Amino acid sequence: MMNLGLVVAQFNASVTEQMAEAATDAAADRGVELTSTVRVPGVYDTPLAADRLARQDGVDAVTVVGAVVTGDTDHDQTIADATAESLQEVGLERDTPVTFGVTGPGQSGAEARERVEKGAAAVDAAVDLVEALP
Repeated sequence: MMNLGLVVAQFNASVTEQMAEAATDAAADRGVELTSTVRVPGVYDTPLAADRLARQDGVDAVTVVGAVVTGDTDHDQTIADATAESLQEVGLERDTPVTFGVTGPGQSGAEARERVEKGAAAVDAAVDLVEALP
């Protein structure tokens, strides 16, 4: 059985908890065990948690879910860019798939709520990637 770690950003929790639920359901549908779920304050905090999970024996992949909602500045773009780059580095350095189930930037709260299925899509991507890699 494949083992998956899940990182959930708590900022915008009304969205991210639904994303986590979609991810959990997708894992069950795919026959994957969620070995650990780590909740962190925000999307920017997810790379460290993903790295810790990727270092654990028996974790085959890590899925990260979160929602970056636009505000009055370009802060959402900065957060999303830095997080995406850092999560990619974790996957490459740990030789463990880390999938990006983070929506945004440039989305409203309503748009974020419409994209909660991205949690499931990120789990599907993790499973597909583990199965595809030699």
